[in-house]
Amino acid sequence: MEIIINIGILAIGFLMLIKGADWLVSGASGIANKLGIPSLVIGLTIVAMGTSAPEAAVSITSAFKHSADIAIGNVLGSNILNILVILGITSIITPLALKKNTINYEIPFLIAISIILPVLGLRKQKLVLTDGIILTVLFIAYLSYLFFMTKNGLIEEEDEGPIQERNIAVLLLMTVVGIAVVVIGSNFAVDGASNIARILGVSERVIGLTIVALGTSLPELVTSLTAAKKGSADIAIGNIVGSNIFNILFILGLSSLITPIAYQPQFFVDSIMAIAATVILALLVLNKDHKLKRYGGIAMLVVYSIYLIYLLK
Repeated sequence: MEIIINIGILAIGFLMLIKGADWLVSGASGIANKLGIPSLVIGLTIVAMGTSAPEAAVSITSAFKHSADIAIGNVLGSNILNILVILGITSIITPLALKKNTINYEIPFLIAISIILPVLGLRKQKLVLTDGIILTVLFIAYLSYLFFMTKNGLIEEEDEGPIQERNIAVLLLMTVVGIAVVVIGSNFAVDGASNIARILGVSERVIGLTIVALGTSLPELVTSLTAAKKGSADIAIGNIVGSNIFNILFILGLSSLITPIAYQPQFFVDSIMAIAATVILALLVLNKDHKLKRYGGIAMLVVYSIYLIYLLK
C-alpha cells in the first residue's frame, strides 16, 4: 500500500509540473508581449526556459533536500532518454531531418558540455559555485548564439499561433500560480521518488535516471510525437538537442549557483552514456540527406534497452 501511495504522489507531482509549466509559460509570455518585448526574445528565453521548468524545479528541490542523486540523475537521465527514446520512437514514425546549424554547431556544442560536466563534477565530487558560474557563462554564450542565428534568419522562429489576449491581472495570476504549482509539484515528485527508491531498495540515482527523467521529459515526448503525426517532425532533433543543452547549462548551472550538488563517481558511467547518445545521433545522420531514419531509431532504442538493463541489474 505504501508504494501505491508514493506512486500516486509521484504521478500528481508530474501532472503539477507539466500543468504549472504550461501556465507559467502562457502567463509570462503574455505579460512580455503586452510589454512590447519581441516574440524572438520571448521564444528564446521565457518559452525555452519554461519548458525546462519541470527538470529545473525537480533538480533544485532535490539539491535542497540533499537528494543530489535525483538532481544529477534527472538531468543525465532526461538527456539520454530525450535522444535515444524520444528521437528513437519519433524517427520510427517518420524520418527526422537535421538542419545545418544543428549538425555544425549545436550537436558538437552538446558533446562538448556533456564532457565538461563530469570533468567539473569529478574534481571535488560535487558541483560548486565556481562550476555554476562556468555553466552559466556557457549558457549565456549559447543564448547569444541563438539570438545571433535567429536575428540573421539562420534559425526560423516557430509559429506559436495567435496570442490570446488576456487581462494583465489574469496573466499575472497565471504566472504566479504556475510558479507555485511547479514548486509544489517538484516537492511531490522528489518525495515520491525518494520514498519509492527506499521501499524498493534501489538507489536514488537509478530512480532519477529512469522514472524521474521520464516524468520530466513527458512534455518533450508529447511534443515530438505530435509533430511527427502532423508531418512537422523536421524540427524535432533541433528541439531535443536544444533541450539537452538547457538541461546541463541552465538547470545544473542554476542549481549549483544556489547550493552545492554532490556528483557521485557512479555518475561517470551515465555521463559517458549521455555523451555516447549524442555521438550515436551524429553518426546516424551522416547520410546524404542528413536524416535520422527508421533503422537509426530502432538502433537507438536497442542501445537504451541495454543501458536500462545495466541500470536495473
